[in-house]
Amino acid sequence: MIQPFDDAYFMKKALQEAEEAYRKGEIPVGAVVVVDNRIIARTHNLTETLHDVTAHAEMQAITAAANFLGGKYLTGCTLYVTLEPCQMCAGALYWSQISKIVYGAADEQRGFKAMGTQLHPKTEVVSGIMADEAANLLKRFFIEKRNLN
Repeated sequence: MIQPFDDAYFMKKALQEAEEAYRKGEIPVGAVVVVDNRIIARTHNLTETLHDVTAHAEMQAITAAANFLGGKYLTGCTLYVTLEPCQMCAGALYWSQISKIVYGAADEQRGFKAMGTQLHPKTEVVSGIMADEAANLLKRFFIEKRNLN
């Protein structure tokens, strides 16, 4: 029997956020934060909209989840994000003490692994969930962007 609330289920929700970013002309990265199988934050990249280089999906998710919980620590929470977090986001996730990060596509050049960034020692990481779907959306976005310029 398939569990309705598995990593793929929540990654689909993050991909819906990435699609929303795509529609807005933002780099299509989406994120959701889950606690006890309940989504408490739904976000996507807003760097263009807010004219803010720090407005990555993960940063928006951390803020929204912390506001929902009424505290700065995200222990017991899982972040689902369509792209491997960058160094900046990994640093913020470290300080949030998030319990688990699940990401889709790897970022071979700018991801936290390539940059050698540490996560909190208690943070569990799962990678590759719906990676093809996430990577294809990003590829489509950048192909269209190049063709417009």
